[in-house]
Amino acid sequence: MVTGRSFYLRSAAICCLLMAGYALGAQEETTEQLIEDVIAQDAEDGGEFTFNDAFSLLEGYERRPLDLNEATAEELNATFLLSPLQTDRLLAYRELMGGFISIYELQAIPGLDLETIRRMLPFVTVDKGLDDVTVPFKTLLTEGRRELFLRGGRRLERARGYDPDNRRYLGSPDRLYLKFRQRYGNQLSFGIVAEKDPGEVFFGRGDLRSGFDYYGVHFFVRNLNRRVRALALGDFSVSFGQGLILFTGFGFGKSSYTTTVARSSPTLQPYASVNEFSFVRGAGITLDLGRHWEATVFGGRQNRTGNLAADSLSVSSLNLSGYHRTENELADRRLVGQTTYGGNLRYRPIRRLEIGVNFVGEHLNLPLLPRESAYNRYYFRGTDLGNVSADYRYRIRNFSFFGEVAGVAYSGGEETDRLAGGLAMLHGLNIGLDPKADLVVLYRRYAPEYRALNARPFGETAGGRNETGLYLGLELRPALRWRANAYVDVWRHPWLRYNIDAPSSGREYRFRLTYTVKRRLDTYFELRSETKGYGVDGGADLKLDPVIDRTRFQARLHAGYRITPALEWRSRVDAGFTDDARDGRRSGFMLFQDLHYRPLGPFSFSGRLAVFRTPGYDVRFYEYENGLTYNARVLPYYGEGLRSFLLLRYKGIRDLTLEARVARTQTTDGSTLGSGLEATDKTHRTEVAGQVIWRW
Repeated sequence: MVTGRSFYLRSAAICCLLMAGYALGAQEETTEQLIEDVIAQDAEDGGEFTFNDAFSLLEGYERRPLDLNEATAEELNATFLLSPLQTDRLLAYRELMGGFISIYELQAIPGLDLETIRRMLPFVTVDKGLDDVTVPFKTLLTEGRRELFLRGGRRLERARGYDPDNRRYLGSPDRLYLKFRQRYGNQLSFGIVAEKDPGEVFFGRGDLRSGFDYYGVHFFVRNLNRRVRALALGDFSVSFGQGLILFTGFGFGKSSYTTTVARSSPTLQPYASVNEFSFVRGAGITLDLGRHWEATVFGGRQNRTGNLAADSLSVSSLNLSGYHRTENELADRRLVGQTTYGGNLRYRPIRRLEIGVNFVGEHLNLPLLPRESAYNRYYFRGTDLGNVSADYRYRIRNFSFFGEVAGVAYSGGEETDRLAGGLAMLHGLNIGLDPKADLVVLYRRYAPEYRALNARPFGETAGGRNETGLYLGLELRPALRWRANAYVDVWRHPWLRYNIDAPSSGREYRFRLTYTVKRRLDTYFELRSETKGYGVDGGADLKLDPVIDRTRFQARLHAGYRITPALEWRSRVDAGFTDDARDGRRSGFMLFQDLHYRPLGPFSFSGRLAVFRTPGYDVRFYEYENGLTYNARVLPYYGEGLRSFLLLRYKGIRDLTLEARVARTQTTDGSTLGSGLEATDKTHRTEVAGQVIWRW
C-alpha cells in the first residue's frame, strides 16, 4: 500500500528524473563489457575462464527484461549488475512504495548511481507485461531463440608432446568446440555442448568414444506452472547457502567489487559451459510448497577422472584438469563413478527473512584414499560423505545479515573414517552507512577436520577447510564521478597445507580509486598487497621445511578514453615486487596499449600490444584479454617479452557473426616458453582461433 509520504516521494523523484532524463538515456553497455568488468577481478587462478556461460543470462534479459516488481534477490544478484547492498536497497524501496511504476524511480534509491542504472537499463523493466507462468509450453519450444557456436583454434608452435619421434599426446593440437542452445528468455533453455582440448583424440581410436572428449546436454525450465518453480534435466548447477556444502555456480571472491562477497544465486540453474566437473548431471526440481515454503531435491551421477592407486582398488585423488591427452590420462578417464544427491528446504516467513536447511550426499564407487601425508591428515577418505547446513539471510533497514553453518553428517564407507567431522561457519553483515558509503564485514571459520567435496565458500583457499579469517570491505562514492573501494583481509591456517609444513597466516589489502566521465573516460589507480606463509626447501638435513612470509605487492594505473563513439583507447601500467627472506626483493612491470573499434557497422576489432619484464612467475601480473564470444581469458604476464593480440568480428551476414583471433608472445631475453610436454623450445608462442555464431 502506498502512503501519502510515499506518493510525494515518488512524484518528486519522477519529476526530477524526467527533467534529467538525458542521464538515463546513455548508450547500452554491451554484454562483452560486463564480462570484462566481472572476470578481470577474479583472475588469480589465471588461464581460461571456465564460467563464461554464466554471463549469457543477460542475453535472455535483453529480449525479455527482468521485471523489477517481481524479481527476487537471487535473480537480481545473478545478473552481476548490482552489489548485494544495492539489491537490498532496491527491494526495500519496492516494499516501501508498494512497487515501481516507472524505470525513472531507480535513481531515487540510495546507493544506485547513474552508471549502475545505465548498465541495468537494457535488461530490466517495471512493466509486468506477459506473465511467464501463462506462456504455453508449446510456445516456449517453438518461439525461442536458437544459437549455434562452432569454434576452433590451435597453437602454431609444436610442443614436445607432439614430437613425432617420441609422441606422447595422442590427438592433434586443435581445440574444438560446438554448442547448440535454444532459449525463451530465461524461462526455458536446452541444448548440447561439446569440446575437444588440445592433444585429445578426435575420431581416431576404436577404444574411445568417437568424436569430442566432453559432451554436455541440458534441459531447464523455470516457472513451468505455479507449483514447479524450476525443473532441470541433464547438466545443471546447484547452489546452497554460502557454499559451505555445495556451490557449483559462479561466485565472487576477493576483488575490487569489495562489498560483493555474499553468495547469492538461484538454487538450480542450467549449465552449458565446458568445465568438466563443476556441475551435477541428473535431475533436479524446485517446488513451491505454499506461501512461505520452497523445496528443492536433486540427484545425479557422472564418471570422474581419478588417479588410480597402486592397488588398482582405490584412487588417490579426483583430477580436475579435464585433460585426457596421454595414455596415462586416458587410463584415469571416467574411472570413478560419483553419485551426488540432496536437497534443501527454504522458509520465508516475511520478505526480509529467509532460512534454509540443506543436505548433500556423495557416493564414490571406488574409495578415495589420499596418500598418507601430514598436511592431508584431515582429508576425506572413503566412499560416502554427507554434509548438512543451515543458512540465513535477514534484512532490516540499512543492515543485511547472511551466513551459514555446516557440518559432516557421515563420512567413511569402505574405508573407516578415523576422524570426527568439524564444523564450518561463515557470518557476514552488509551495512549501508550512508547513501554514499557501504561496508561489509565477513567472519569465517572452517575447521581442519571439516570436509565437503563441492564446497566453494568465500575464503583465501578453495574447499572451505583449515581457515579462520576476517574480511572488511568498503565502498565510498564521495562525489559525482568518483568511487573508492578498499578491503582488508586477515586469516590463519591452523593446520599444515600442501608444501607448507607448519600452521601459517596471512594478510591482504586492496585499494582502488576510480574516476569516470560517462561515455568518455574511465580511469583508476589501485594498490594491492598480500603477505602469507610460504614453504621453502630446508634440505635433506631437515624433516620439515621451514615456512617464511612472502609479500606480493602491485600498483596499477589504468585509463580508458573514448576517442569517438566507435573508437576507444585503453592504457595500463602495472608495477610490483615479491619479497621474502630467502630470495630478497624481485621487481617487475607491465605496460599495455589497447585499441577497440566498435562502430554501428558490421566490422569491429580489438587489439593489444604489451611489454613486460619480471624475474619470473613469482612476479606476475594477471591481465584480461578480449577473446571470442564466451571465451574470455585472464592470463599471467611474467618473464621478459612482448604480448599482442588482434580480435576481428564481422556481422555483415544476416544472423551470422564471424570472429577470428590471433595472439602472440615473444620473449626478449632468449628464454623458451612452456615446460614439460607443453615446452616448444622456442622463444615465441602463437595462438590462432576462429568462431562462427548463427542465431535465429
